Amino acid sequence: MAVDRVPVLKRCRSLGLDPIYLGIDKKSRRELKRANRKISEYGLQMREKQKAKFIYGVLEKPFRNYYAKASRMKGQVGTNLMILLETRLDNVLFRLGFGRTRKEARQIVDHKHVLVNGKAVSVPSYLVKAGDVIEIKEKYKSSQRYKDILEVTGGRMTPAWLEADAENLRGTVKELPTRDEIDVPVNEVLIVELYSK
Repeated sequence: MAVDRVPVLKRCRSLGLDPIYLGIDKKSRRELKRANRKISEYGLQMREKQKAKFIYGVLEKPFRNYYAKASRMKGQVGTNLMILLETRLDNVLFRLGFGRTRKEARQIVDHKHVLVNGKAVSVPSYLVKAGDVIEIKEKYKSSQRYKDILEVTGGRMTPAWLEADAENLRGTVKELPTRDEIDVPVNEVLIVELYSK
């Protein structure tokens, strides 16, 4: 499996991204060396795509597949793409506060700690639907790991489209998110422009 091993803060700096969107509280004090260089239109489109891929932890091929799926759906392609990325199981766990970062949420899914509607799911890219109930397996609920995670994520706001029950490590997808409810600093219009060339 391909893994992105670039240091997170370095990547955030190069994309002009605040690490808080990844669930990381650290800040980089370094300045970007090419900060005042003019970027071409293609460069801007590319950067937005890289940003979306980096935030959601998706590699190029799956990302292209999401784009293809989004373009087959009704409505605006860019909005559909963001909704598809947002409804990935690892992202939903992160949003519910059951993972400090999306990478940690992905690992929790990989390690078979998660039930969706009572069935074990170990695929981080599983797309949740409205009405799905997501919870941590009973035998892991009392583990120290989740107590530590909830301590860190306790103050985090849960989006309106999700309902979190932190005590029982359970969450419900009330509805699919709208673009306004996705607080990710990505201009999806540029991604659509890039792919539609």
